[in-house]
Amino acid sequence: MGSRYAQRPYSSGERSDLAERVVRVNRVAKVVKGGRKFSFSALIVVGDMNGRVGSGIGKAREVTEAIRKGMEVAKRNMITVPMVGTTIPHEVRLKLGSARIMLKPAAPGTGVISGGAMRAVIESAGIKDILTKSHGTNNPINTVRATLAALQQLRTAQQIADLRSKDVEQMVGRRLANAYRRSDGTEPAAAAAAAAEVK
Repeated sequence: MGSRYAQRPYSSGERSDLAERVVRVNRVAKVVKGGRKFSFSALIVVGDMNGRVGSGIGKAREVTEAIRKGMEVAKRNMITVPMVGTTIPHEVRLKLGSARIMLKPAAPGTGVISGGAMRAVIESAGIKDILTKSHGTNNPINTVRATLAALQQLRTAQQIADLRSKDVEQMVGRRLANAYRRSDGTEPAAAAAAAAEVK
């Protein structure tokens, strides 16, 4: 039997610059000689709200200890997410196991169009404007892993140009390249369009 606390903020009592969210707490029963032994599993997402996010699972006999262990694992597994202003550089579609994820840039003011475990990851990363879809599994562990894997596939236009030993203008043309340079992260729509062209 499991209990879920979608995007539930949590404070460990320690000073930290990271946002900590308990996505799910699950009670696990192990049958042993003489009866059943209960323990807890906690799925945790942490992020600095500025492009860094990670997840972890902690297991222990007590809920608070499972949460603490999950946070330690999440902090060790943080990734850096490329961002353009308040959104992501380009659209990403990913299939991981039975989970299918779509992340799409959105204009300023759109907000986070997402829910459940995926929303916890996106908000912890500091993304404020994005459109998402999730198909297949409803398992929050698989959804979190797929969302993080999709975020790892993101590249800015400059990063893609550097990988190909070219400049942005060679890849997208002068008009989009100029828009990309002018934006410098303050015009997400123009920069996202440039990144989408090179993707």
